[in-house]
Amino acid sequence: MGAIRARVAAWRPRPWVTALLATTLAVLSGLALLDAGRHARIVDELSAVGSQVTAYQEAAYLSATELSLIQASLAEPYGIERARLLGADRQTYEAMRAIAETEAEFAMQAGLIAVRQLNLRPQIENFLGQLDRGDRDAARVTLATMLEPAYGRIAERLGAMKNVYLARYRDRLASAEHDSAGLLRASLTTFGLSLVVLALFGWSSRAYRHAVERLAATDVLTGLPNRTAFTAHVQRALTAGPAPSVLIVNIDGFRYVNDQLGPRVGDLLLSEAGRRLAASVRSTDVVSRLGGDDFAVLLLDSDPAAAPEIAARLHAAFDESFLLDDVTVDLEVSVGAATAGPDDDLSTLLGHADTAMREAKEHREGFRAYVGKGQDGDARLTLLGDLRRGMDDPDQLTLHYQPKIALATGEMIGVEALARWTHPVTGPISPGQFIPVVESTGLIHRFTDRVLDIALRQAGAWLTAGHRVPVAVNVSTRSLLDPTFPERVGAALLAAGVPGELLCVEVTEHSVMSDPSTAIEALRRIRELGVKTSIDDYGTGYSSMSYLRLLPADELKIDRSFVMGITADAGSRALVASTVDLGHSLGLVVVAEGIEDQETADALTSLGCDTAQGYHFARPMPAADLTARLGAELVTSAG
Repeated sequence: MGAIRARVAAWRPRPWVTALLATTLAVLSGLALLDAGRHARIVDELSAVGSQVTAYQEAAYLSATELSLIQASLAEPYGIERARLLGADRQTYEAMRAIAETEAEFAMQAGLIAVRQLNLRPQIENFLGQLDRGDRDAARVTLATMLEPAYGRIAERLGAMKNVYLARYRDRLASAEHDSAGLLRASLTTFGLSLVVLALFGWSSRAYRHAVERLAATDVLTGLPNRTAFTAHVQRALTAGPAPSVLIVNIDGFRYVNDQLGPRVGDLLLSEAGRRLAASVRSTDVVSRLGGDDFAVLLLDSDPAAAPEIAARLHAAFDESFLLDDVTVDLEVSVGAATAGPDDDLSTLLGHADTAMREAKEHREGFRAYVGKGQDGDARLTLLGDLRRGMDDPDQLTLHYQPKIALATGEMIGVEALARWTHPVTGPISPGQFIPVVESTGLIHRFTDRVLDIALRQAGAWLTAGHRVPVAVNVSTRSLLDPTFPERVGAALLAAGVPGELLCVEVTEHSVMSDPSTAIEALRRIRELGVKTSIDDYGTGYSSMSYLRLLPADELKIDRSFVMGITADAGSRALVASTVDLGHSLGLVVVAEGIEDQETADALTSLGCDTAQGYHFARPMPAADLTARLGAELVTSAG
């Protein structure tokens, strides 16, 4: 035995053995490197093909959602589903257009799908018109014979294109798995040559395998789970119980950062936002990026206080400014929450959370929880029904007019029309109660047309009596962004026989900033009618100076929250003074709201403000009272 040990100890590998082992190791390493390069290419192809699968799947989902909203509108013509329909149609078309723009191999087919979606808009508008006229039978026929077959064909084509890329995805995935297995076998083969080589090959194999597995579940920009992974988490939570909650988070103002500072800065913002959101939740919560500037959080507990608590943390994460390429940006988020009900499935839960987020964003509340139907929903529907029936009743829907005063002369130079509703049973209803409700539905367009009609006919009556009184009418975001709104304004002017210069359309700063390009085009078309335009509530939103410079506006209204403190607060006075200077430098007339005393009026005059309105000058009054005031002023001036 000792002799054997001695011979073993004295043995040394021959040079040719060493050379053979080295050559074998080099060949295996070279083959491993070739396999690694091929594997990397397959991973890249997986990413590209997977993106196409996701895009077609998302487009199909949006198209199906849009059809479900149309079908729901048939049952509830003025329900929340109809309010979301036009936005859903625009979102679906944008998704299909994005596919057509990025599609390299099947660009013509993708473009045809987008065109088919665009061609559905006249049919949808016809369907909604039938509902507005109360012709549900005709609407049902339109849905069954035109809309549903058209959406079916679109879904079929989207599914076919998705299946093409899905098949490719599976092929690439099989190739990647095959290569992974090959790398593992090579690692085992070289085990006898070197433990270091084995470790290296083992690490490579695991790294590539994990990269393939993570590819379909991770957002590349933020490193968070993507939409596919998040929906899988939610589905498992719904199955396992207790009832989970979902928060949808949207970054307010992200679009303007991306537009003004460029996509690179936008990507930096999203990456940092994802990091902050992930750091703000508990270890059991799941944070995901759904796409664009939308994030989501899954709460696995059923505690009703958890959602508001986590939402507060998410808001707090944005308290600190973002430093992006030496540019400081301050942003906030809108959060919508929904807790799964007994019968809620995945799409219902996510839809409820998204609805709550959009309502929070529209009303600038920061956070809103989805409450569903019930007493609140029934009350909203009852209020909408009563308003719809009473809209053409001159005893119910009326306008009051508040004078606008030239500070330099004290003369009345116009009025602002304010809607008033007197319910035949319950009496006067506050505008703060019914205006937000009607703005959230398609009824806002009919409401706006009715207010315009009343205001212009009254302006015409004053004009006939010898009084040129420009009338300002507030217009909601939904009306301003409606493509048909400028034409409807022109028709109302023609019907009333009033020149455009006697009408001023007031839109809020928030309305303009929600979709600047569409708002600018709408305001431009309105001004072509000779109508004046005014930016209301200036200073309460997050407008960009570049957009303000481009706005086709005639007037800038300073919000009352700044005006009321002008005599006591140096900061408010400085803000008002800078706004007056800004407005004048842009060639705008500056109007201050909320003047309640002479001291405030004098301060505004000293700052060069042009026009004012408020209780100090006059409260909103019925048309008859204002007519009497006009007559008295005429007699006084004649005397």
